[in-house]
Amino acid sequence: MSAERDLGLVDRLGALYSAVVSDTLDRLGVRGQILAPRIRPLFPEAKLAGYAVTVHCVEVEGPPPDRADWYRGELQSVDALQPGDVMVVSTSPGCYWGELLATASSYRGARGIVADAHTRDTLALIDMRFPTFVAGISPEDSLGRIDVDEVGGPIECGGVTVHPGDLVVGDHDGVVVVPSAVAEQVVALAEEKVAGENLVRERLAEGMPVSDAFRTYGVI
Repeated sequence: MSAERDLGLVDRLGALYSAVVSDTLDRLGVRGQILAPRIRPLFPEAKLAGYAVTVHCVEVEGPPPDRADWYRGELQSVDALQPGDVMVVSTSPGCYWGELLATASSYRGARGIVADAHTRDTLALIDMRFPTFVAGISPEDSLGRIDVDEVGGPIECGGVTVHPGDLVVGDHDGVVVVPSAVAEQVVALAEEKVAGENLVRERLAEGMPVSDAFRTYGVI
């Protein structure tokens, strides 16, 4: 990821919501950026926006023989996090996440995690209010079942290819990945759409017919 990345852009994205970002990508012809619906937030108010730090997992049969290698990839991926990051974990059948990793990630300024995998320590994560978007919940340990073989390469997560440095936004409706090449354009256009929606909402509340509102403002 570039050292010149704009955290202000992340804050602007965080003020938006997944549906308007998805609509904006559609408008630009960039489709297929919504993660599979199985990836859900642990608590309804969870919301995240940030730069993707990509983690690729593989299935393994048993832990490494050297105890010094246990959890090596997972721990290194957390230690590499910077302010404004969102960890994005590839599709995996295992349990990747938990309270202690979230605690370390929060200290480093990470904005949350999106994993096409499972998590545990769920009540603690909810109590922390750490934005956690996962495919499932399980008490199972990752050791000897899944391992990290790469951090910072392209991955598949929820049916979407995610590259390091892409922008990610998630809320109760789901998770959307914004390719870095169009990130600034998407955020600006989405902000314009929100302004239009606010105006239409006012007109609809005053009784304006929906068809008239759409013809007039082009937003619905």
